[in-house]
Amino acid sequence: MQDDQNRGLGTVLIIGSAVAYSLSGYFTRLIPLDVWTILFWRGLFGGLTIAVFIAWHHRHGLWGVVRAVGMPGLWVTVLSTVATICFISALRLAPVADVMAIHAAIPFMTAVLALVFTGEREGWSTWGASVAALIGVMIIVNPQASGGHLAGYAFAATMALSYAAMMVIIRKNRHVSMLPAACLSALLCALVALPFGRPMAVSTTVMIDLMLFGTVQFGLGLLLMTVGTRLISATRSALIGSMENPLAPLWVWLAFGEQPLTATWIGGGLVMAAVIFDVLLKSRHRRRAIASTSMTEA
Repeated sequence: MQDDQNRGLGTVLIIGSAVAYSLSGYFTRLIPLDVWTILFWRGLFGGLTIAVFIAWHHRHGLWGVVRAVGMPGLWVTVLSTVATICFISALRLAPVADVMAIHAAIPFMTAVLALVFTGEREGWSTWGASVAALIGVMIIVNPQASGGHLAGYAFAATMALSYAAMMVIIRKNRHVSMLPAACLSALLCALVALPFGRPMAVSTTVMIDLMLFGTVQFGLGLLLMTVGTRLISATRSALIGSMENPLAPLWVWLAFGEQPLTATWIGGGLVMAAVIFDVLLKSRHRRRAIASTSMTEA
């Protein structure tokens, strides 16, 4: 019963993480600054947000929680930082649609890594939903956008592999809170971006937008993903997280009137349908299992 409740909570947390992460396009369009300055303040505010939560949630054993992350936590920190920086670099060097297509391969990478390193297997429904989500994102991609962007593709592939590995490590070490590692990775992103940006050349109005970008989109998204991945399989976490792909252009359309293409609606609908199918099917299986257990005990 407790495991079923944890999986349900984990699903809700990852959905919340995907919604938060999907706001990246909105804030990027809203804030008129260079990428590195945005990355600095985004990382700083995001890291502080997670730090405040850790201090509140683990106020009676803070140092023990920090020490408990150990070497896995160090790997999570490094992989999360690499994934974030590579993602931004890929967006600068390759078409956004192509980068997001590579991003859609994360559930498959996660499934393979989870099987090899943890022995965690997925059912046919999650595999099928992952395939459908990948097809959906491929529909969104504009074939005419592809070109000689090998460096961008390399950054995108590194981002996807780093993100998948990070989720597998979090899941494998689910008895340990990786929130300190998530906090450190956000602050490390800010440190890496500092030499390349102009963090002091920011107006008060833009600073408010940067604070929201860092706390809501990055800090909350990373926090929910880190906690949620401990409660459900790494592959399902990556699959549900793919909701970010169709939601991102939706917010930009609503806020700035940038009309998505028909392919975006079709592909995005397929991604959302795949995620909803997997979530509902898993919920149905859990209800049947609970009912069966109750009948046996009776």
